[in-house]
Amino acid sequence: MTDLLRFADAGEAADLAAFLGRLVHYDRAAAVRLQAGGGALAVFGRPPSFEVLAIRTARLAEPARLDLTVSAGELLEGVDEAAGTAPVPAAVTGPPWAGVLPPRGGWQQVPGLPGADAMRTAVAAAVAEFRSRDEALADAQRTRAERDRIGREIWSRTLGDTELPLRAVHAAQSLGFLRPVRTGVPAGPAMAAAAPEPVALLTAGSWLRLRTPYGSVATRRPGGGLGALQVRPV
Repeated sequence: MTDLLRFADAGEAADLAAFLGRLVHYDRAAAVRLQAGGGALAVFGRPPSFEVLAIRTARLAEPARLDLTVSAGELLEGVDEAAGTAPVPAAVTGPPWAGVLPPRGGWQQVPGLPGADAMRTAVAAAVAEFRSRDEALADAQRTRAERDRIGREIWSRTLGDTELPLRAVHAAQSLGFLRPVRTGVPAGPAMAAAAPEPVALLTAGSWLRLRTPYGSVATRRPGGGLGALQVRPV
């Protein structure tokens, strides 16, 4: 097992810290599952309310072998961006989702996904609709249950002609995965060395995965859920 993660450069450490910071923002007690094999680290998290798995990868300067669940906050506190390192925190008892990860291979691209700009527009329109409908509620109706119902209705809608729910796109936007790629500047650890992978929708079995140059969001098709599922290695 690896005691200290050494990233390929300071940018990799900074990108991972930003991702962890967003997870902790949504859940101060967030846990992440870490898996490393060779020169890459995969970090899996599940931000509350989005009902998706978020995946961020980072290139490592030294090969590592790792597979455990840790506190996202403790990992974040240990990231030294200048040195490009992070000590591995002690393992914690992982939540159920940590044993239910998307498969490593077998992904096929699905057509029909709008461009990143169109997806950001769709998220903005959905947020505006939620606010408008919430403000229109009478005081007696403005309950947590009613607001949750409106949210589920909006975020369960699918994007364009795909099966991808809007909540997955919302999660990608909120986690910083849908920001524009800077021309001529490496977009982060999830991209190839020469050029960033384009935004794409992929499928493997009952999983859907929105891949961007900055990270991925994975979810099960409607009816699959993220609860009592078969555990798959990644």
